[in-house]
Amino acid sequence: MRKGSAAAILAGLAVAVAACGNAPTTTEPSASGSAAASSAAKPLQGVKLEVAAKWTGAEQKNFEQVLKAFSEKTGAEVTYASTGEDTGAYLGPRIQGQNPPDVAILPQPGLVAQYVEQNALKPLTPEVVQEVDTNYTPYWKDLGSVDGKVYGVLVKAAHKSLVWYRSQAFDDAGVQAPTNWDELVKAAQTIADSGTPPFSFCGASGWTLTDLFENVYLSTAGPENYDKLSKHEIPWTDPSVATALEKIQQIASKAEFLVDGTSGTMQTDFPTCVTKVYGTDKAAMVIEADFVAVEADQAGAKVGEEAKYFPFPKAGDTTPVVLGGDVAVAMKDSPGAMALVQFLASKEGGEVWAKLPGYLSPNKNVSPDNYPDELTKQLGQTIVSAGDAVRYDMSDLAPSAFGGTDGKGEWKVLQDFLRDPSDVKGAQEALEAEAKKAWK
Repeated sequence: MRKGSAAAILAGLAVAVAACGNAPTTTEPSASGSAAASSAAKPLQGVKLEVAAKWTGAEQKNFEQVLKAFSEKTGAEVTYASTGEDTGAYLGPRIQGQNPPDVAILPQPGLVAQYVEQNALKPLTPEVVQEVDTNYTPYWKDLGSVDGKVYGVLVKAAHKSLVWYRSQAFDDAGVQAPTNWDELVKAAQTIADSGTPPFSFCGASGWTLTDLFENVYLSTAGPENYDKLSKHEIPWTDPSVATALEKIQQIASKAEFLVDGTSGTMQTDFPTCVTKVYGTDKAAMVIEADFVAVEADQAGAKVGEEAKYFPFPKAGDTTPVVLGGDVAVAMKDSPGAMALVQFLASKEGGEVWAKLPGYLSPNKNVSPDNYPDELTKQLGQTIVSAGDAVRYDMSDLAPSAFGGTDGKGEWKVLQDFLRDPSDVKGAQEALEAEAKKAWK
């Protein structure tokens, strides 16, 4: 790996940090001090950086606006590279060739430890860690840490504790948005009795089933057990897992609850499951994250009117708030790389991003008032008010062989469970067998 001079790096950071936190920038310099003032205002003038992330299309354009704000503040020239959906396939050869990007945005925290093992990441400097401490709870800091050292910071979140519904289907059945699990089951039965299947599950997309399980488990087992299970410190044969699967069984075992039946459910991927609710009006609800709004809008359902959501109903004592998200890491020793990560972790950087569509911040100091619409403000407020009970997507914390591979591990076992929800014990045993292989 390329290693720069530690003295040069620290000297550069002393200047760069002032530009990337919340320190004021120099405005109009005097004639006598224009050169010095210009240098102070643009500490990374002439520095070139490359940042790689999975985003394309609108998400890429929005992120490039954030990078533009960083460039205008520091003078750095930043180039964006899209990794595509398989971040590992893109970064692997570049790491092996000792030519990684300066900064990478990883789609799951589990990759942080993987790249640390390969000596591919640089520990964040004390100044950047201070930014993280200022703006994030200890839980989020730990997600980017390995063996006590901080390597990454969560910079973008997805809110996964939502149930989206078609308002006309609820009106036709005469039901209100449920607030707990028993009300959800009761509402589903009433909707089914009215002639509309209540649920459109994305059975062909295993990750959506992990989201469902995680919400139920966090609510019934609580944050402490959630943390233990996410690290395989308790087995999947634990009674707490059975409780969660039995709750899911209540809505997955009734044929009249599933649009197109079990067979059709297992052939339905995301986002097709959304279009069955809003595009073709075949079902009433789909359980998934805030990004359902994009698909609903494309299907012609106006968000806030025909396309509405309610928080994932409490199935136990905890109101679940499960987030997915993306982690910024430095892959090169350079003041520019650290300065960019610090900017992304700062209140200032988060507020630039929050004003753009399709973004949620896990930064506790980014006010929901920055978001461009009422829906996003509500979701942002949910994250802030959840406090210490909010948790990260469990499957993304696991080794990818267990929690992130199509047709294998947790994805496959939960798909098998959706096909036959009667076998709770068998599902538990299969999950534990897969977990043991992944956590060798």
